[in-house]
Amino acid sequence: MTPKIKLSGVRKSFGQKMVLDGVDLEIAPGQSVVVIGGSGVGKSVLLKCILGLVTPDEGSIEVDGVEVTGLRGGARSEVLRKFGMLFQSAALFDSFPVWENVSFGLLAEKRVNRDEAKEIAISKLAQVGLDSAVADLSPAELSGGMQKRVGLARAIAMDPEVIFFDEPTTGLDPIMADVINDLIVKTTREVGATALSITHDMASARKIADRIAMLYEGKIIWAGPVADIDDSGNEFVDQFINGRAEGPIKMAVRA
Repeated sequence: MTPKIKLSGVRKSFGQKMVLDGVDLEIAPGQSVVVIGGSGVGKSVLLKCILGLVTPDEGSIEVDGVEVTGLRGGARSEVLRKFGMLFQSAALFDSFPVWENVSFGLLAEKRVNRDEAKEIAISKLAQVGLDSAVADLSPAELSGGMQKRVGLARAIAMDPEVIFFDEPTTGLDPIMADVINDLIVKTTREVGATALSITHDMASARKIADRIAMLYEGKIIWAGPVADIDDSGNEFVDQFINGRAEGPIKMAVRA
């Protein structure tokens, strides 16, 4: 089976700093993969490389077996239509009501008129547990958890084949974080999407992943089924998932 996404030997430096140092990763169609790792290890850069926002220095990135590194113009737009994304901070437009936020992509591409866009937005809001009364509110009137739900509704509004989740539970209390995790699992299954998430929240990773991969010092140092994470046999993984200060991963702490 052709992987939905395949990264081979992906490298990216910024000046003298090597961020990605030969990343190899495969994601099968319909699979949910979570990349874990500490802050600053390059998880977001990895997503940006796949999205084409950052161009790798070396390596290959394939989507459905097609090389996408360096694509421009219409070819890049065609690939991007396969993707939806839930941003870390929800990233809603303050000046638009909720329904316009959800249907922003549809309206921007003139796929539908405004009445149709609002109908689609309301149906997507329902999928994430929000009723139609929310559609005309502004983002400022929503709680953090509701904003995340709206962000998720926007991510699925164009029926994407792949959904990216960037630290989906950041800023949420543990109960709301678990609600969002459940919604991620539910909605990705309903739309039949492949999912790639980045997080350092192990509770979230365990809940939403089929497979987990750990990024450390620019490389994937372990990847496997979520059920195997506690018996990885990798001391770096073991330290990270258990949140221990002592171990091979040394945090830079200013005295």
